[in-house]
Amino acid sequence: MKIASLYNLKGGVGKTASCVNFAYRAAKDGFTTLIWDLDPQGAASYYYNAQAPVKSSAKKIIEQTISLKEAIVHSEYKGLDIIPADRSSRKLDLLIDAQNGSKKHFKNLLKDGASSYDFVFIDCPPGFSHVADNIFYASDVVLMPIIPTTLSVRTYEQMSAYFEDKEIDLGKLLCFFSMVDMRKTVHKDYVQELSADKHFFQHYIPYLSDIEKMGVKTAPVEVFAPNGKGALSYRELWAEVLKRIKG
Repeated sequence: MKIASLYNLKGGVGKTASCVNFAYRAAKDGFTTLIWDLDPQGAASYYYNAQAPVKSSAKKIIEQTISLKEAIVHSEYKGLDIIPADRSSRKLDLLIDAQNGSKKHFKNLLKDGASSYDFVFIDCPPGFSHVADNIFYASDVVLMPIIPTTLSVRTYEQMSAYFEDKEIDLGKLLCFFSMVDMRKTVHKDYVQELSADKHFFQHYIPYLSDIEKMGVKTAPVEVFAPNGKGALSYRELWAEVLKRIKG
């Protein structure tokens, strides 16, 4: 089992869209795949038309009154399951804090309840928190989408400093540019400048209407626009991500 979390300090950077499309690609490649939607907004769950089978399931998973497996639902795509978000996701930080803030809680839950999957993708809530620390500890890689602008790139510097302060393996942090418009000088400059950074992938996700349409279609971009630039971009980036994860 490989655990890949999609994370950023900020919202609106393409985190959930990337989580949804990476998971779809993994399943298409024949890997048994699970998404755990921990973002209270529940956008990944919405894209997959998935609803939590148990009320307050996130809270109950953390409190271990239900198992992780009891919260899993099948998507309409072969080999792809999801643990949908629910309103109780908003309170996870308080619940973990009440359990002495252990960094190992999520890792143990996934080990016990999701070990049969080849890949687990976690769609993370933004911000630093006990939840984030748990996710970072459990993950094999932390995939961080970044818009090529000054403030967005600054979040990479903040994440690197946070990892070092918390003594988290900085090798887990892997970044890619999203919502890229190469007609903009600042976008082009940052993509070129950071292409040599070992923490950045070479492929990036452009700003495209097809990707925006995911909300309307409630599906990964490859399902409704398989020959479009968005689907191609995610296929190319996923191939690079997979190569890094598998070493």
